[in-house]
Parts: sequence; structure tokens; C-alpha cells
Amino acid sequence: MSSSQQLEVGEGEESGLDEELRKQAVRETGRGSASPAGRKVTFGFHLVEGKTPHGMEDRHVAEFRRLEDGNEVGLFAVFDGHAGADVATYLREHLFDDILREPGFWTDTVDAIRRTYHRTDRRVLEMTEEEGDGEERRRRNAGSTAVTAILINGERLVVANVGDSRVVACERGGPARQLSVDHEPLRERAAVEARGGFVTEIHGDVPRVDAQLAMSRAFGDRGLKDHISSDPDVAIEDVGAGAGTEFVVLASDGLWKVMSNQECVDAVRGTADARKAAAELVGEALERGSADDIACVVVRLH
Repeated sequence: MSSSQQLEVGEGEESGLDEELRKQAVRETGRGSASPAGRKVTFGFHLVEGKTPHGMEDRHVAEFRRLEDGNEVGLFAVFDGHAGADVATYLREHLFDDILREPGFWTDTVDAIRRTYHRTDRRVLEMTEEEGDGEERRRRNAGSTAVTAILINGERLVVANVGDSRVVACERGGPARQLSVDHEPLRERAAVEARGGFVTEIHGDVPRVDAQLAMSRAFGDRGLKDHISSDPDVAIEDVGAGAGTEFVVLASDGLWKVMSNQECVDAVRGTADARKAAAELVGEALERGSADDIACVVVRLH
């Protein structure tokens, strides 16, 4: 953690938070700040456990690091686990370290991130090799989305993702702009079918790969791995002072199921405190009926 970062964690800090939000199981909430290359950046995060009959499966990363070579990086991510939190937890603990250590990260960033995502997926599959029944079989088929954002010296933002967790940016006074790609079964039906899988469309349910997974790319999911991918979409954005980027929001699909990108940025724009903005976004999603786990990270570029 950078010496310039101040992290505060607490629950219910703002008396104006909605009552329904206070009733939810708040798993983590906090804020931090740093000044990479003299530019102030603040961030806040808020995570709640949903009403589904399992424990909290979302994980996040929000921190700054000063590297040995003098570069300072902001590391922000949301991992939405399924069939347990094992894969999401592994990604939280290892993915950024592996990306930053990957040869070529500074010279061919996109290819380095893709290699790291693929190698990480192989390790996740090795981790979930156990055979068995019941809980062991469930853990064997565990998986997770990933959306990662690396802010380099306050100037460049490197975004990568697999699955349907999302990152959205907003320029000052401008509209919402999605930086990640939702990997949905219908959108990638041709790729799924080319691998020997199929996509179901059942009334009252979302489209699913092999009638099981509601996304076409993910980490893990051993039983479906022949039919889905862990290949990330990667984008590099100029977010320097001249670019006009005001803030970035990362969140799991528990938020995006009930809020559009524009509704999200409109809500954040009026709240200067990043942690409060994240909490208010989660509260709005709950008001709109989201029953899923929600992890939300807001990064403000001042």
C-alpha cells in the first residue's frame, strides 16, 4: 500500500443512507486516496451480500502500490464468483501480482494481460480438480467473472475482463462509456457452438451456455471449459488530466441487472465522496429489487 493512501473502513457512516441498505449484510466498505505523479485520485468501495441462499461470493481489489521501478499503480477489480467464492478469492489474492510480474507488461501490455489471464485460468482449473459428490462437486465447477483496471501513474487505464462484471467511465459533462465487454451467451453463440456447446433460451430465464452458465467467458467452470473461454477483452485508455475523465465505476452484475450505464454515472456525478457514491449506487440497486451479491468500486480522477 502506498504511503500516500489513506484507507478508512466502516459501516453506516452516512446517516442519509437508505434504510433498506442498512438492513443488508454489508461485507466491506471503505475509501482511499493517492497522488500518482502529483494527481489526486480517490476511490471508494461497497459490497453487500444478496438475498440468494449462499454466502457472499463477490470479491474486490482497491489499492495503490508504488513499484520498485518508481511507477505507481492503482489496482481496482471486481470478481463475481459462482458455485462458491473460491475462484473469486484466488483471483483477488493473485491476479494483479501475476499481471505486474508478467514479462512484457510494460512493453506489450495487452498480450501480457492475455497470457496472465490464460495461465491463471489453468491454475484455477488445477485448484478445482477434486472429484466427489455434493459440495466437492460444486467446488469443482466453481468459477468467477473478472473485471480489472490498472491505473498507471494517474495517466493510463488498462481494463480487462471476462464475464459480465462491468467497468464504465464518464468524461466531465459527458455520457457514460462502457470500457469492458459483456460476454453474454447470445452475443457469443457462434463461438460457443463452434466449441461444441449450445445456448439455451428458456422463457423466464436468461440465456445460458449448456443450460447452465449465464456468460460465455469466465475463470474456472471446469465442467463447461471446453465450451467457454477465459480470453479477456483488453482496452487501454488515456485518462490523463487532458483527457477529461471524471470517474470510473466497476461493479458486478447485481448492479447492472437493474441500472443502465447512464443511470449509474448520473447517480455518481452528484456525489463527490467516492465511498458514499459506491454505497448509494448499491442502495439504489437494492431499491430496484436486485437480490444478487453486489460489489461496487468508484474511482474519481481529480
